[in-house]
Amino acid sequence: MKDIKPKAFVATRNACKLCTPLGASVVFKGVEGCVPLIHGSQGCATYIRRYLISHYKEPVDIASTNFTEQSAIFGGQQNLFVALNNIINQYDPKVIGIATTCLSETIGDDMQVILHKYKNSKSGEDLPELVYVNTPSFKGTHANGFHDAVAALVRQFAPLSEASQTTQKITFLPGYLSTADLRVLKEILVELKLENIFLPDYSNTLDYEYNGKYMRIPEGGTTVDEIKETGSSRATIELGYILSGSDTKAKSAGEYLEEEHSVPRFNLGLPIGINATDEMFETLEKLSGNPMPERYKKQRGRLVDAYVDGHKYVFGKRAVVYGEEDFVVGMVKFLEEIGIETVLCASGGGSGLLKQTIYEKVKPSNDIIVHDNFDYEDIASSCRELKPDIMIGNSKGYYIARELDIPLVRIGFPVHDRIGGQRIKHVSYEGTQELFDKMANALIQYTQDNSPVGYKYM
Repeated sequence: MKDIKPKAFVATRNACKLCTPLGASVVFKGVEGCVPLIHGSQGCATYIRRYLISHYKEPVDIASTNFTEQSAIFGGQQNLFVALNNIINQYDPKVIGIATTCLSETIGDDMQVILHKYKNSKSGEDLPELVYVNTPSFKGTHANGFHDAVAALVRQFAPLSEASQTTQKITFLPGYLSTADLRVLKEILVELKLENIFLPDYSNTLDYEYNGKYMRIPEGGTTVDEIKETGSSRATIELGYILSGSDTKAKSAGEYLEEEHSVPRFNLGLPIGINATDEMFETLEKLSGNPMPERYKKQRGRLVDAYVDGHKYVFGKRAVVYGEEDFVVGMVKFLEEIGIETVLCASGGGSGLLKQTIYEKVKPSNDIIVHDNFDYEDIASSCRELKPDIMIGNSKGYYIARELDIPLVRIGFPVHDRIGGQRIKHVSYEGTQELFDKMANALIQYTQDNSPVGYKYM
């Protein structure tokens, strides 16, 4: 009889990640006129609505095929047909973005065949575009779902471009950033006079201005025509090194465009910190032929000045950084340049590339303990031994920071115990300035709160 080796670790406790179709839903919210549809149980859609609403503080409609016990046994085709009909009748969408769940993936629903049958049953009718992405959470995170959904959009629409020649546009794939970050990046592209296709663009749809009206589908988002043009753009800029790297067969959207449509790909890290932002501007200057506008030179100069002013508060402090993998890489690179020593990098992502990417792209000055496939209980256990001065990550690390009595700087996703999570800036000189101030002030406040005499001036 074959020996069966017991697993040392059998379950994730309080996972340091969110589900795969959640990431796909965010991408679909960044497409004009799109309604996300979760193919699975009602609970999966409710979970996603709950997280998105608590972070973005917006009404977020996520439709569901509402699996019952019957559909779990006999398949979800009939439920999908009913859901599509309901969405079309109630929302009149331009696009329906369908993300599968663990349940529909486990029972083996063949989405390509089911959608083909649906279209045949509606022959002659004017249907919205139907896009699907396989997003089983048992093999990924919300970051995987995000990047796979971007790739699915490009794969479906780029081959449909009517343009026979390369356009002057560039395709900009920003990765999973805040709505404020997306606005910062879009402004930079405009000021450098770079015609662009920004995918996805949920800067408006998930952070909509109040106008007294409820809109079932908020205005904004990347149009389908723009996505079609990605195949004829003259270059792609794709932010993030790891992306969906855990699946060696999967190509990122940028890789697909380069291999199938000969669109040159510029792969950069998230532009957090001076060095990473400099790298982004160098690429943009090269593609646009225009120099960095004076406004950004001044922002950079003020940021350098802030580093000088605040170094005594941050230098030599020890930090734990956790969250989505590419976000952790970007944050560690920023911490290196302000003199904060990262003692632990942790992510629930399972690419196996986190440590390698940090050492290749960041080249940290000290050895860093790096763990992917980590959960919050693992992080808590490590923190008790490492005794960091500060934690940097999303709201889900709050209970650890509280136990250790150290400051937590909330960044990334989700930030659900504060107002304005969607408006946190992380990128470019402007976002880095806000991050630096947050960290320095968190450490100053900690010193004041724990001083027996208090400090009025520091």
